[in-house]
Amino acid sequence: MGTDTSAESSGTSGGLLADYFDLDAHDTDVSTELLAGLTTFLTMSYIVIVNPSIMAGIEGEKPGIIVEGFSHGQVVSMLAVVTILSAAVATLVMAFYANRPFAQAPGLGLNAFFAFTVVGALGIPWQTALAAVVVEGIVFILLTAVGAREYVIGLFPEPVKFAVGTGIGLFLTIIGLQEMHLVVDDPATLVTLGPVASDPVAALSVVGLFLTFALYARGVRGSILLGILATFLLGVLVTLAGLVGQGAVAPSFVAPGQILWGQLVDALFGAQYDVSPLAGAFVSGFTGVDGFAFALVVFTFFFVDFFDTAGTLVGVGQAGDFLDENGDLPDIDRPLMADAVGTTVGGMLGTSTVTTYIESASGVDEGGRTGLTALTVGVLFLLSLALVPLATAVPLYASHIALVVIGVVMLRNVVDIAWDDITYAVPAGMTILVMPFTFSIAYGIAAGIVSYPIVKVFAGRGDELRPGHVALAGAFVVYFFVRTSGLLSAAV
Repeated sequence: MGTDTSAESSGTSGGLLADYFDLDAHDTDVSTELLAGLTTFLTMSYIVIVNPSIMAGIEGEKPGIIVEGFSHGQVVSMLAVVTILSAAVATLVMAFYANRPFAQAPGLGLNAFFAFTVVGALGIPWQTALAAVVVEGIVFILLTAVGAREYVIGLFPEPVKFAVGTGIGLFLTIIGLQEMHLVVDDPATLVTLGPVASDPVAALSVVGLFLTFALYARGVRGSILLGILATFLLGVLVTLAGLVGQGAVAPSFVAPGQILWGQLVDALFGAQYDVSPLAGAFVSGFTGVDGFAFALVVFTFFFVDFFDTAGTLVGVGQAGDFLDENGDLPDIDRPLMADAVGTTVGGMLGTSTVTTYIESASGVDEGGRTGLTALTVGVLFLLSLALVPLATAVPLYASHIALVVIGVVMLRNVVDIAWDDITYAVPAGMTILVMPFTFSIAYGIAAGIVSYPIVKVFAGRGDELRPGHVALAGAFVVYFFVRTSGLLSAAV
């Protein structure tokens, strides 16, 4: 009799990959997982361009990492390489250790916190900020190993869990709109609409943003990356046509009526793959710093990263329908360990904290159910090292389209909040609103957690509280004091 080999050919049984990732038990096959991984990578590959644009500083213009002796473009190249390596390491740990279809990379929101708050507002050297990232990553590894991190996340009030993703989305959106010149400061109303008709950056941003939304709505894979590239090319075309001056909306190698080929060649082949100025720079961050001041910086990073990661994991689990009836992600300790390792490695290499990406849900929608999806993403990240020169050429307004698109997509999580219950509506609303209005992820989470026990008690439902809810609220009251009393600024 002949042997039925259809199961083996489909990849649902047999083969090293199918056996290792236990594809049969998850009702999937190799081809489905590979397609899911490709889909996830295409939806989040923009981070290779966006993370360097946020993390790299510009002297006198933008806070972030500035390396003496290297140009802004060279630093962007280094950060692109570091972004790719840290994303690959974290995602491969997710694949082989957690066996989850989640992809990881330096987190949007957390990189903005690093650049704009820690390095910018607080004036802390970027090397010290990286040292703080490494320390909190090691702390996370230890806490995850003993189960403490999973326990604390279990104390997260449910309305705050479901609100964090939306709050982060609004936070990313306002950063993106500012860089695109669509939202500008106003002395009377704080913010207002930018001069869209007269500012070429704003005009191109509008075109690029709605093009990206159209591609996304159409279900085009890689729509965000395509939208960024299309906006970049449009900027090149209007510059070549002489509609704007050199450097206004396109790289410096594009001038009215011509391409400066020498500068273009330098941009393509002069990318800085040597990351030694960043890798290990965290070590020098431990020197010449007051111990108390450094502890406060770690404390601040700890709170932001801890609860931002928890919220993102829950958000990804929510999008992928992995949460249980209590809104918790089963066996969350393994994805948390992958995140902790990724954060530690990322800090050592020279980037901000690593987290799970909500775009992982796109791969889940394609049928991804195991770590083979994550393995595919990790390998594709390594192959994307060829994109490093592109990261240095794309202007900030084009790359920040990604922040607005993802921010809008993340708003959908609000549907899971029980808005008709005041004890849910208040902490969820505070979490969502405080984040963008204070330009701080941590403030939003703190507002939600502090308000939760207050409304429960005064609604006569204090019996629904757990001691951990009160303890978390008390810890965040201390956090508010540290951040707003001037203690941190005075210490550093």
